[in-house]
Amino acid sequence: MKKTKIIATVGPVTESEEQLIALYKAGVNIVRFNFSHANYEVASAIMTRIRKLNSEGKTNLSTLLDTKGPEIRTGDLKTKVQFEKDDIVKIYIDNAKFQDDGKSLFCDYPFLMEDISIGQIIRIDSGLFDVEVVEKKTDHVEVVAKNSCLIGSRRHVNLPGVKLRLPGITGQDKQDVLFSIEQGYDFIAMSFVQNRSNIEELRSLLALHNASHIKIISKVENQEGIENIDEIITASDGVMVARGDLGIEVAIEKLPVYQLDIVQKSMIQGKFVIVATHLLETMIENPFPTRAEVSDIFNCVRQKADCTMLSGETTIGKYPIQSVEMMTAVIKEAETNTHYSHEDFSDEGLCNRDIEKKHLIKNALFMSESLNVRAVLIFTKSGRLARLAAAFRPNRDVYAFTMKEGSVRYMNALFGIRPVLLSNWSENLGSNLDNAIAFLKVEKILSTGDRIIAVNDIQREGKEIPVVEIITIE
Repeated sequence: MKKTKIIATVGPVTESEEQLIALYKAGVNIVRFNFSHANYEVASAIMTRIRKLNSEGKTNLSTLLDTKGPEIRTGDLKTKVQFEKDDIVKIYIDNAKFQDDGKSLFCDYPFLMEDISIGQIIRIDSGLFDVEVVEKKTDHVEVVAKNSCLIGSRRHVNLPGVKLRLPGITGQDKQDVLFSIEQGYDFIAMSFVQNRSNIEELRSLLALHNASHIKIISKVENQEGIENIDEIITASDGVMVARGDLGIEVAIEKLPVYQLDIVQKSMIQGKFVIVATHLLETMIENPFPTRAEVSDIFNCVRQKADCTMLSGETTIGKYPIQSVEMMTAVIKEAETNTHYSHEDFSDEGLCNRDIEKKHLIKNALFMSESLNVRAVLIFTKSGRLARLAAAFRPNRDVYAFTMKEGSVRYMNALFGIRPVLLSNWSENLGSNLDNAIAFLKVEKILSTGDRIIAVNDIQREGKEIPVVEIITIE
């Protein structure tokens, strides 16, 4: 099995039951709903299909709601406007003063006049139209166009390097979070996270509605997120390198440096990390990727990310299933050529008992290689033990048995972990182990003579004590 997990964004070309099954069979572990575009009626219908397919055993898919987040946009225009290089353009923040004359734009960021400086670049329409600030007037900013571009209504605006005064969670985000709770999503990807307080605000909202079990993924998309990356990782369950907006907000040549830094820092803190955007962009239109895209995926695996993510490839693309199959093939090849050395990670956020388990797991992984065991079995209710194992980047297959469906969904994001719901879970160590081995025999994963390592807790004098067993299958 591949160790690196795949997240696929669901859309018009993949929302049917048949396509969801095909995505799963091709290698998808988590289905992402992009709430910059989704609506509740369609999302609810897709969620119903996923729950049905999971309950029937046809898929084992987790679900992720990606919030729209705070954003800055231009205003409405009567018709699209063609701006030419070196044109002087006026940008207003008061819509009442804005004139739709083909030479002006409105921007809905109220602090634009205060927060930008002469010489600063404003990026419009996701970086397609760059303008440079040349003068600040009393009611507008004058900018010079750095390139020619046709601009329509409500285009994205990025202010690279500006510390934005935007809310961590918008009113729309709150409604979407409540929808995610009602629908039973497993993860929330929080857009444009700037600091720890943004994450704490979302945690408080989830706790208020008894939904603390939903895992928070912080999307790093601007310079402030980069500057506060350590505290963001600490406060998050997982982190996403959201290369789309991040590549607009920072110098593009620095993007690979930031990606590597975020992946490494997430691993150091034992948090799962996702690399997203443009991994197979050309397969939206073409049946085959570029060499650069294949190398990009290979590099993500070599950097040891937990997950890679597809967006337009599986929402509107002509080859959604082929895109996943291609990603799976490249991941497997990269993993074959990668050795994982189980680097240590921080104890921050771990209780004493988890620290003991962490060291036990590390030793179990080393033993699994020196003894050439077939698989490592772990037993976990919450998924915490699986997170510790994943953080060490296991070389051997790791099967994590649990009694909770929610834990299975969480572990779908963890590197190298195959979660299994043990329907006949018992508090008796021996029973769980017997049932797990029986399951793996039926799946033709284990056979007589194979050796395994099992990590579990035993009860002694009212305390849980983690133990490691080396077992030969009879």
